[in-house]
Amino acid sequence: MNTLKFFFQITMKVTCNKRSTCESQILVSVVIPVYNAEQWLDAALESICQQTWRESLEVSIYDDASTDSSRYIIDKWKIVLEKLLVKVTIGSNKTGKPSGVGAAKNAAIRQSNGKYICFFDSDDVMLSKRLELQLKVALALDWNTIIGCNFERVPDDSTPRYTTWHNSLSQIQLSTQIYTSFGPTLIQPTWFCSRDLIEYLGYFDEIGKGHPEDLTFFYKHLKNNGKLYRVQETLLLYRYHENAASFSVSEETIWDIRLSHLEVEVLSKWQNFTIWNAGKQGRRFYRSLTQKDRGKVLALCDVDEKKISKGEYR
Repeated sequence: MNTLKFFFQITMKVTCNKRSTCESQILVSVVIPVYNAEQWLDAALESICQQTWRESLEVSIYDDASTDSSRYIIDKWKIVLEKLLVKVTIGSNKTGKPSGVGAAKNAAIRQSNGKYICFFDSDDVMLSKRLELQLKVALALDWNTIIGCNFERVPDDSTPRYTTWHNSLSQIQLSTQIYTSFGPTLIQPTWFCSRDLIEYLGYFDEIGKGHPEDLTFFYKHLKNNGKLYRVQETLLLYRYHENAASFSVSEETIWDIRLSHLEVEVLSKWQNFTIWNAGKQGRRFYRSLTQKDRGKVLALCDVDEKKISKGEYR
């Protein structure tokens, strides 16, 4: 009996060391929420197979009630990934009704085991060094750091100004420019962070379609003194298409979330301030403020003579 027990323990230890996929040894989990992604899934999952780092790696996929052939494609690539000694965990929403991006992300995270979480959308493609380079940075930085990277937009002419702006931000501007974009200064498909950070913040909002769960998580991270870092190398092909979840989020919703965070985290600490934009956006910003914060505005300033000639604005 003792001999068999000893043999079993040794066998399990050797197997874990060989495969590097025992739950306690998994270092990185790539989490992928999937909903009707048959058009892009092959390219996305193949790009994981091409990674230069695949040790102690898990791919955690949550199929959010897809009605196309997504599950067939997932099962096909599960076999391929496991042959490469990559652990694959698959979960499914079997209610027949999609739960939304936030809930699907949370489900993929909760069923995973890695110390670090690499976010990956089912319509994007990782370049071969993504896991290697982001993990290297994560191991060197504090646990409460969200790590992003540069990206290439596909098609390459879809959002050139947006792409250039994101990729050219300095490390300092990642924190100082958080109110000047329609989303986080690190786009969510490039995020790489510790599991401890996600559990500390309490996961993503599960409000559903039309809610920017990445932006509210990002602001919650900053509110809790979270840190930001970007690997200044292109590690992701970020696909632009009309079925992307981001298209379901209205500009008005994003405006309201950004303004609310600004008023609570910044304007509440100021006695007064000046708005440097007397045009359409400046007036909209002023009108959107609470009555209390409007009372702190000393002036709307501009360098455009036509705007200046309009005189006092109320």
